Amino acid sequence: MNTSPSAPLGIGIIGSGFIAHFHVRSWQAIRGSDIVATQSRSMERARELASYAEELRVGNEVTPYEDIASLVRDERVDAVWVLTPNHTRVDVVRAICEEITAGRATLRGIAVEKPLGRNLAEARQVAELVRGAGLLHAYLENQVYAPRLTRTRELMWARGASRSGTPYLARCTEEHSGPHSAWFWDGEAQGGGVLNDLMCHSLEAGRFLLTPPGHDPSQWLRPVSVTATIASLRWGREHYAARLARTHPGVQDYRTTPSEDYANATYTFVNGDGEPVIVEAMTSWGYVGAGMRLSFELLGPEYSMSANSLSGDATVFFSRDLDQTEGEDMLEKQNAEQGLMPVIADEPAAYGYTAENTHVSRMFTEGKQPDESLDSGVAVTELLMAAYYAAETGTVVHFPTDLSDYVPAVARRAWHPRTTPEGGSTGDRNEAQA
Repeated sequence: MNTSPSAPLGIGIIGSGFIAHFHVRSWQAIRGSDIVATQSRSMERARELASYAEELRVGNEVTPYEDIASLVRDERVDAVWVLTPNHTRVDVVRAICEEITAGRATLRGIAVEKPLGRNLAEARQVAELVRGAGLLHAYLENQVYAPRLTRTRELMWARGASRSGTPYLARCTEEHSGPHSAWFWDGEAQGGGVLNDLMCHSLEAGRFLLTPPGHDPSQWLRPVSVTATIASLRWGREHYAARLARTHPGVQDYRTTPSEDYANATYTFVNGDGEPVIVEAMTSWGYVGAGMRLSFELLGPEYSMSANSLSGDATVFFSRDLDQTEGEDMLEKQNAEQGLMPVIADEPAAYGYTAENTHVSRMFTEGKQPDESLDSGVAVTELLMAAYYAAETGTVVHFPTDLSDYVPAVARRAWHPRTTPEGGSTGDRNEAQA
């Protein structure tokens, strides 16, 4: 670890996939920290990410590693960003923390990408490992740093809630046509389907909007109950299941054992004023539009806000006479290259990655705990597991409830909605009190 107070914070990136590249792009607008090392199970991919960081001038002489311990021991590395697939999360964090507790390395902090774990037991294990190593920690939930949410939340609470009362309903959705990498489609590796993948965003965005600035959502909002629905709508159909099998060989057969590609959940809370409030979260891998769509609404007694990412910064039009190649140069999860298309000029900034990484790296530099901690990640995972249980059992789950040992049927490949009479689960459910 670099001990010079004037030196930029040295960031080590663990993981080399799509999200790692998104984070690296965000550093073009960040001061006071530089990317100094990358790690991947593939040295080729670690080198590629290191070269990408150097190309963007967000790091100089970035060192690629194949081994996690070697990156953590690098004296230039002050903090690590864990951006690896869900099923590796516990082992990766353990490897980092073992270097710290054994005295072979020192770090100021660790930041872990969402979701914190595939289930509550894993999320708690990650948090306990980091606390045991004595590190500052951050839960990387980018949407609560997105300018469209942070600014409108400030206005809603300053101009609306202060005069007419606290907001009572947040609606948050995230939809696109499906993930980039094969492991996302694997219910066991990912910990489920779209609920675990995307509802972690929508749920935390809803909690964020319903909480006054300067307060912790987990302190301001007490969960009361949740109802939920999960379904296999698009990717379980013959044509699309076959396409998935061709695109990602080895992924489970979505005709018989899919992960959910649609999920909604309604969470009821009691807020700090003792008022009932609701988060409605909806997520889908079945949305085919210009690209990924994020939408948010907040309703209060005499005020409201709404935001939609597909409003974009501009629109462009390309006629049918132009030959186009597929790409994602206009927006994430882009589905078309012709016609009228929205353009998001700076996606890392628009989606919150730039502000998130600015805040987290600054807090680590100053020796302070970031706003979104791993405790936030544990709380979100517990709420997600409750939604899975509600959907799986067709019940209303009331809090508090013990989901310590619960693993969703989807994550155990025991969910067969297209082969059972009522479209529900088959196989023995985990025992859980709900």
